[in-house]
Amino acid sequence: MSLTLTERFLRGLELSPDRPAVRIGSDVVTYRQAHDTALRWAGSLMAEGAPGAVGVLASKSTTSYIGLLAVLYAGGTVVPLQPNFPPVLTRRMLRLAGVNMVIADERGLAVLPEILDQETTVRVIDTGDFAVTSHPQLSAPAQVTPSDPAYILFTSGSTGVPKGVPISHGGFRHYFDLLDRRSDFGPDDVISQTFDLNFDCGIHVVFSAWGAGATVQYVPPSAYRDLPAFLTEHGITVWYSTPSGIWMTREMGGLEKGALDGLRWSFFGGEALRCEDAAAWQAAAPKARIENLYGPTELTIGISWHHWLGEESEKRGVNGTVPLGKVHEAHDFRLVTEQGEESSVEGELWVTGPQMAIGYLDPADEEGRFVNFDDRRWYRTGDRVRANHDGELFFVGRLDSQVKVHGWRVELAEVDHAVRGCDGVRGAVTVTRSARHGTELLVFYTGDEVPESELADGVRAVLPDSILPRRYVHLDNFPLNPNRKVDRLALRKWAEELSGLAKRRLAER
Repeated sequence: MSLTLTERFLRGLELSPDRPAVRIGSDVVTYRQAHDTALRWAGSLMAEGAPGAVGVLASKSTTSYIGLLAVLYAGGTVVPLQPNFPPVLTRRMLRLAGVNMVIADERGLAVLPEILDQETTVRVIDTGDFAVTSHPQLSAPAQVTPSDPAYILFTSGSTGVPKGVPISHGGFRHYFDLLDRRSDFGPDDVISQTFDLNFDCGIHVVFSAWGAGATVQYVPPSAYRDLPAFLTEHGITVWYSTPSGIWMTREMGGLEKGALDGLRWSFFGGEALRCEDAAAWQAAAPKARIENLYGPTELTIGISWHHWLGEESEKRGVNGTVPLGKVHEAHDFRLVTEQGEESSVEGELWVTGPQMAIGYLDPADEEGRFVNFDDRRWYRTGDRVRANHDGELFFVGRLDSQVKVHGWRVELAEVDHAVRGCDGVRGAVTVTRSARHGTELLVFYTGDEVPESELADGVRAVLPDSILPRRYVHLDNFPLNPNRKVDRLALRKWAEELSGLAKRRLAER
């Protein structure tokens, strides 16, 4: 049965009224407590009519979870906001989303004065000690329609300028209906939360758990020091993180054979999942079913998934990455070449269907992303994808990761794959940087420190000598952005700084 997000929580409430809905450190909130508090807060939100878009400005606290539920109960649109974001960025989000009410925790209240100005004002809902307000609480959640926006999520894209993406109740309902049919979560499950709530993967965790009466368990970064012990202590049965979580666990010695044998399911998304990482995780979690999830925010959390099949998946993968699977039912896809022609083999992935957002808050952001073709509206993912005769998709690379160096087209993912194939290398990320002669490549890698000549020999399998990477820089670990993905922007900036340092040293000679 298809359920709205609030109906998913109500089903969890029926299954597990006195079980934890969310645990963050020593803070525990049961389903009943979350329900009663959300009804009170929703009453405050509706004191002056329909709430519209409501910001939830909160850190990793129970307030953020009850807050998003309260907004949904009031029939409003959740706008999750991070207190650690630059104030000017949050201010722009508030304005673009039309937020005039905010639910904030202690950390959110502390930064709010820096965010607000004469042109940006909001009404703050009192949540101190789960406050009981003078406004009457709701008797039941407000009714919504499939087309009503449930969330507004912000994705920066390649420009770094936030783009607001309204996601409808209908889009979420379709996604979670498919997830329910694919999985078997229940009240005894504890699902890891490694994501912030402004990241769509975090929404997957919350409502997959709440729809089953399961517990959401926050996982702090410190847990990776001994992840097997953390999972055992908290009874975690379902894991979800970016693939970067695998190498973080490996670096701390947590991927020994059978070390994660309490896991039933493991989901990975947000980045390309490497076959060798999936295999290593499977060895540590032999009872877990591993799923590779793919999809941009504009297509509601995920638009395809692939069940890891070991050697079979390795044979079918491209550049050492796990297949993406088939697009969700009721959706269509196209592969479009650089010449704008449709291909049955490889091209940019376009998708249309019920999970697609209607567009961005600012229509000016839609150019080049949302397009009309064949009497339908499509979303251009910007991902270069390959397809087989059965319609299964395989990630090749980002369109903006294919670059020209000395006239040669270079797919950065292929360079990464070649470097990872060298003895001692665990991970590799190739970036470009400007040079006197045009564009050059620089590779950051982890694992053992390997002589550059050996790495160059490995890359010669895919590149001619004239455009081999200029440098290979060894790192203990890759930097991660707030969503725990590899921070490629930081690596590109570092590459440019290394270039500038070299130029200064030459000038000083």
